[in-house]
Amino acid sequence: MVKQGDTLYSIAWRHGLDYRDVAQWNGIGRDYRIYPGQVLRLYPSPRGRSAATAARPASPSARSSPPVTTPTTPPTARFAWSWPTQGGAYTVTDRPNGGQGLTINGRVGQGIHAAGPGRVVYTGSGLLGYGQLVIIKHDDVYLSAYGHTQSVAVREGEDVRAGQQIATMGEGPGQKPMLYFEIRVNGRPTDPLRFLPAPSARTGSLSQ
Repeated sequence: MVKQGDTLYSIAWRHGLDYRDVAQWNGIGRDYRIYPGQVLRLYPSPRGRSAATAARPASPSARSSPPVTTPTTPPTARFAWSWPTQGGAYTVTDRPNGGQGLTINGRVGQGIHAAGPGRVVYTGSGLLGYGQLVIIKHDDVYLSAYGHTQSVAVREGEDVRAGQQIATMGEGPGQKPMLYFEIRVNGRPTDPLRFLPAPSARTGSLSQ
């Protein structure tokens, strides 16, 4: 059930889904507007399958095994990605439910910048494990997320340009200053180093 403050993007993010799929499964229009108290389907309707497929019982192995997906090369973005903050060591972090993000160390209050142009679609702390979070929609394929922020300088629905300061760095687990950064491709968190400019291999510092 949709709660106060939820957006379609935050709900899809929480469940590791593509927001466009959730919209399609629930007949939501291109404005992606949802309402508190609304009940959303988080899986496709069986009525969308053919009658033969729906009538055929699934085998035990099919019920217990996740679908096999073939890795594909994501489409090239229509803009150049940039690092969301300067300096500091970084590590690629595996998500518990699959995919990767980037943990970047720094100092509290350090500027956090949009990694590309887009529109802010979520700000808040309602997603477990991200602290205060900002999500930017860049196009129909790419989203980026900026977690464990101290303060946020943008609002939902606001258009931002690449490099614009959107927040400041806060503290993550263990009260350590850090930014947790994700790039999602069709809803899946993908290693950000595949998209960002090459960092310095000698020092681990970041460049834009």
